[in-house]
Amino acid sequence: MTLSPNLALPFLSAAQAQKHVTVNEALTRLDRVVQLRLSGIDTNLPPANPAEGSIYAVGATAQDDFAGHAGQLALFSNGGWDYITPAIGWQGYDVSAREILRFDGVTWQRPQISGAPLGGGVEVRSASLDLVIAPGASATTDPIFPERSIGLGVTGLVTSTLTGTLSTWAIGVADDPLRFGSGISLGVNSWVKGPQAPLVYWSPTALTLTAEGGVFSGGTVRLVAHYIELSLPDWV
Repeated sequence: MTLSPNLALPFLSAAQAQKHVTVNEALTRLDRVVQLRLSGIDTNLPPANPAEGSIYAVGATAQDDFAGHAGQLALFSNGGWDYITPAIGWQGYDVSAREILRFDGVTWQRPQISGAPLGGGVEVRSASLDLVIAPGASATTDPIFPERSIGLGVTGLVTSTLTGTLSTWAIGVADDPLRFGSGISLGVNSWVKGPQAPLVYWSPTALTLTAEGGVFSGGTVRLVAHYIELSLPDWV
């Protein structure tokens, strides 16, 4: 069977019987690959209950039904797996991480805003978490700015009303607790949008929330750190 060079879609042959089978196979692949949505990245074991139409980027140590298909896309259709090999430059949307990825010929990478022929580039990233506030005068997240990242700022939203004796709250880092904002309200959907001059965080850095005019007793805040990362050239 002759296949198209890019998406490996099957072509009809002259006087072919059961033409609809070939056409439907091609349409199925188009339906999966165009506007590609990835349900998993570097997946080595097939999921137990995959959804119809789900697609997984198979990892380097593939097992069971994925064995022998490392680096390919596994498409679940009609109760079984179909496989297609991605080409350099293909893009897909990682559903769980909510980010666009690009295939570099080996792995799925986050797109860079600049790149060099020998590898290396600049990535702008955002990392998020939900911080459940414990009673006290302040609350601290897990490290959210990675080592050697260039911080751009923090945004956040109260998702569960902040309670306690405080009147407002502030957010920053350990050595500058007001860096990203202060005087922030307590109710659901109260927000902070705190840019900063680009600043290098040489070690993993957490965020600190400080109660103003009292202490916290509870609540939840969703926080997003925005930063730049520099990537290395290709390994030799």
